[in-house]
Amino acid sequence: MFAHDQTVVCRTNEFSSYENTMPNTANSMVLARFAAALRSENWHAKYGILFFGFRARFRRLVTLSIGVLIAASIAGSSSVAWAASGRISLESGGITRSAILVEHARLKKSRRPVIIILHGGGGSAKRVRHMLGLEEKSRSASPIMVYPDAIGAQWSHAAEPGTGQDSVFIRDLIAKLVSEGIADRHRIFIAGGSSGGLMALKLACSGDADFAGVVVYFASLPADLAESCKPLHPTPFLLILATADPSVPYNGGESNLLDVKAELLSGKATLDLFGKLAGCGPNRTTTAFADHDTRDKSRAFLDKLNGCKVPVELLRIEGGGHLLPRIGAVSAGARVPEDGSTPPGVRNRDVDAPLLIWDFLRRLGA
Repeated sequence: MFAHDQTVVCRTNEFSSYENTMPNTANSMVLARFAAALRSENWHAKYGILFFGFRARFRRLVTLSIGVLIAASIAGSSSVAWAASGRISLESGGITRSAILVEHARLKKSRRPVIIILHGGGGSAKRVRHMLGLEEKSRSASPIMVYPDAIGAQWSHAAEPGTGQDSVFIRDLIAKLVSEGIADRHRIFIAGGSSGGLMALKLACSGDADFAGVVVYFASLPADLAESCKPLHPTPFLLILATADPSVPYNGGESNLLDVKAELLSGKATLDLFGKLAGCGPNRTTTAFADHDTRDKSRAFLDKLNGCKVPVELLRIEGGGHLLPRIGAVSAGARVPEDGSTPPGVRNRDVDAPLLIWDFLRRLGA
């Protein structure tokens, strides 16, 4: 996709379409300086920034916007970091589908690890990218992040056996990333929350894709998929569940998600299924996180199955609700949703879930 010997022509009047994650107070100054530098003859020597192009075939499918992040001067010297983000589109099942693609490093010819993140029902690629905050944690290692969009903000047949249009879409997306020389086929990871988590479980169980690791939060395995769950090989697995989640019953039962009503296995049964596939023993090691905030009335524990060929782990939030744990979150509770849906419950503030997710994936080569 991106190569050193190809060029993207950047015009100064295109900056308005660039994604920028810098503070607003610095944006205008940075862009003005950078635009002026582009007009000068020594711009790349001055800023040390290289733009790389992409193959003509993939150019028809990708709209790429370059965000340039220029850090403030430190001790008299300036440093430069930049990110490329854009939307990749492809035809899948006769429908044009898309995903946000992000890379926080100089684009190289070498294939990179890819983390695919599936949003929950009613969400979007843009929203889960912002809310999960995984890029901030993983920036030093710079995996490629891919955020697909579901049609109508809902994953089709996520809890049902068989191959639906979304299963085909994710499979086609992976095939495109591999065929274009972007993804390392041996380091493709998938993560998802709520109905996106159900979709991630379905994909992992189908054996159609060879995932190097699977992370699922606030979802457990649909009962209808249990018998057919046969990943291609023992799969590293991290599950995040809360015992007081009003939408995904920790001990099993019917889900109460807005877009999916399905019978789910318990958290223990889901973990044990992946543990059996990984050859784990009957015992587990439990680590309790310090109760940093007693006001949230919840505790966080990490259960690791022992004797496994690959890691199989559960972040268990006793008393927590349908909200990702975060240290220092503004509020431990949540407002009653305006759409009349079930309130999500309590947010635990003893562990940083995005950091734990990244640490799990990092150990696997992400």
